[in-house]
Amino acid sequence: MENIAVLSVQYVQYSFEYFLESMEQCGVKNIEFWGAIPHYCRLDYSSREEAHKVLKNIRERIEGKGMKVILYTPETLAYPYSFSHPGERVRNRTIKYFEDAFQDAIALGTKRIFINSGCGLRDLDREVSWNYAVDTIRKICIAAQQYDVELVLEQLQPYESNLVCSLADIERMIENVDCENLKVCLDVVAMEVTGDTVDDFFHALGDRIVHIHLADSNHQILGEGEYPVKDYLNDIEKNKFQGYISLEINDSIYWKDPHDSIRKSMKYLEDYERNK
Repeated sequence: MENIAVLSVQYVQYSFEYFLESMEQCGVKNIEFWGAIPHYCRLDYSSREEAHKVLKNIRERIEGKGMKVILYTPETLAYPYSFSHPGERVRNRTIKYFEDAFQDAIALGTKRIFINSGCGLRDLDREVSWNYAVDTIRKICIAAQQYDVELVLEQLQPYESNLVCSLADIERMIENVDCENLKVCLDVVAMEVTGDTVDDFFHALGDRIVHIHLADSNHQILGEGEYPVKDYLNDIEKNKFQGYISLEINDSIYWKDPHDSIRKSMKYLEDYERNK
């Protein structure tokens, strides 16, 4: 259980204090910190110094409970950012947002930052959007190198994106961007939707996979959906994965009681470890 983390997005309707108390009660030691309100959003601060004063306090509170931030996930899907928008100002704003995120991640104690492709305009030729996304993500990766920061790319589901949704899309994006600090997050929900498997990912990408998002179908509580979660865990172990497995229990049906959704998922993992 030492490599289990929790993505804090599930606590979108609760305070950061509530989230931390919940993590402590659930025995979670590793935090994937979601960068958005109500917990922390860089847009609320006019300077790096002001933002990092807040982040210093957040980090101290996390580490004071014996926890650590293992990945920083700045929100991009629901904010005014796009890797593939035809407007250069939008893409440049997105690059600037990630340049701020590099500094924020380091302030939180991690050098890994989550990224996805977002969605291209669906009435625009996909290849046009793809090329814009490649150029933007490459610029972000190059800018990250001076901070020794890694970007961790996740695939999305087809309703979320028309760009990076499958293993083949991830392989193509990595090849096109051509930056060594672009790593991979394997999301089992998106994986299942496109018919890929855990073994497929590890055979194709190997050590490039540094993070995993784990949930049951529709990002449900482990064991309460339709996915073969135990098979995923067996395959992850078989492939000798050394990174963090982050619970992304992120269905809005749990927003009123996120603590219970994490508590039950942690119990599922404890039972799995005990009985395997």
